[in-house]
Amino acid sequence: MKIKTALISVYDKTGIIELAQMLHHYKVEIIATSGTAQMLKKVDIPTIEISKYTKYPEIFGGRVKTIHPKIFGGILLRRDNSEDLKTAKKLKIKPIDLVIVNLYPFEKVISQKDITEEKIIENIDIGGVTLIRAAAKNYKYVTVLVDPEDYKGFMEDFEQNKGKISESKRYKLMIKAFERTSHYDWAISRYFGGEGKEKFPYRMKMIFERAYPLRYGENPHQQAAAYRIVGQRSLFDARIYSGKTMSYNNFLDADSALHLIKEFYDKNAVAIIKHNNPCGVATGKNLQEAYSRALASDPLSAYGGVIAFSKRLDLQTAKIIGNQYLEVILAPGYEPEALEVLKEKPSRRILDITDFFSPPKLGDVTFRHITGGMLYQHEDSIIYDLRTCQIVTKNKPTDEEWRDMYFAMIVAKHTKSNAIVIAKNEQTLGIGAGQMSRIDSTKIAISKAKENKFELKNSVAASDAFLPFPDSVEELGKEGVRCLIQPGGSKRDEEIIEVANSYNMVMVFSGIRHFKH
Repeated sequence: MKIKTALISVYDKTGIIELAQMLHHYKVEIIATSGTAQMLKKVDIPTIEISKYTKYPEIFGGRVKTIHPKIFGGILLRRDNSEDLKTAKKLKIKPIDLVIVNLYPFEKVISQKDITEEKIIENIDIGGVTLIRAAAKNYKYVTVLVDPEDYKGFMEDFEQNKGKISESKRYKLMIKAFERTSHYDWAISRYFGGEGKEKFPYRMKMIFERAYPLRYGENPHQQAAAYRIVGQRSLFDARIYSGKTMSYNNFLDADSALHLIKEFYDKNAVAIIKHNNPCGVATGKNLQEAYSRALASDPLSAYGGVIAFSKRLDLQTAKIIGNQYLEVILAPGYEPEALEVLKEKPSRRILDITDFFSPPKLGDVTFRHITGGMLYQHEDSIIYDLRTCQIVTKNKPTDEEWRDMYFAMIVAKHTKSNAIVIAKNEQTLGIGAGQMSRIDSTKIAISKAKENKFELKNSVAASDAFLPFPDSVEELGKEGVRCLIQPGGSKRDEEIIEVANSYNMVMVFSGIRHFKH
């Protein structure tokens, strides 16, 4: 289709002058809404204002300016339909061959602080969406451009084909146009009646866009791609200073590390993740100490892991890390000298998580896909309330033990169920993760602690869910574990309390379960 007439109505005027200049050079007649027309006239591009073309003024403060039979007739006219052509001639409707439109920035406006509903409503585009849909519907005869990023390719095709655009190109632009209007309507409905005000709406629509290249999935024989939810920032947007391309598994582990380390936003802390589970977590008077203690928790498992820091990474800590084999490092910022040291290992991926490093918030939501659907829930954003905990044994915890139990439960919350975490002085000594029975998790945690030469006497343990039998308490008691915190709620609670008392242990019921599947 040869382009003879173009309609331009753009909020984002990026690249529009260059495009209009080319159209004018090829003698394409340009019709434009008032704001766009004024801008083009200033650079001497002949333009017909839409109100002069339709002989009808823009009204209601610009709310109505493009909705007119001469405009939509020109777009929707079927060039090979004799009745359409006869009607167009009778009503003096000129075919419009190119529609260039982008929309009011609704999503940008609603993200502003202290924005009024009146301003939000005025940024709901009506005419622009209708123009796009009309042009996309009639793509056999009309080309539609909705994204300034497409201007360059369009101009190249236009010039190569001497003012014509192929049907295959128009078809691709049509798909993008409908995707744009679909997302725009979704954003509006989400704000007013969907997820914007109701966490669990009856109907939900999510739109994703490809965000990051992946060589393959969890295994080399699985193809994969990474997608972000349109309009939201994701870990795919984190700044990567160096290293190989992130893999599918790297992102999974990095996300687990991010969620865990955010729990320690107000402390010097380090978390080491392997296969989505923590293998070492600790705090310290500085990052160097926290790192050394976290690594000592399980140095063998830390090999090839993902490590996250709660503070800006300093030079001294970077030097301690040295050439240790780590897949990914995450921190909310890096000292320039520290970055240079870390980059000495060229394959190591270094991520800046400054933009994502904020404490967990009540009401945040998360979802997981299952076959044919998804599970959608509030984030597990709490640990437990110290004021409502029940001390159920004869012995009572000290202030230090209260602190360590809270620390241990944070780690247990981010460990696959069934989870048992043994800790002391805010350092993990042993972690048992992801077992089918809690006693197996308990034995693994004890075994890990012994393997790394830790003294279990007077340590604390946390269980992510209640203990169904007294066997775990017996195993921990034999090793000298002093305190155990668990949700409580088992049918055998009384029996389990008796066993804890027999070992002179402290046991606390938190009332909060932290299953992680």
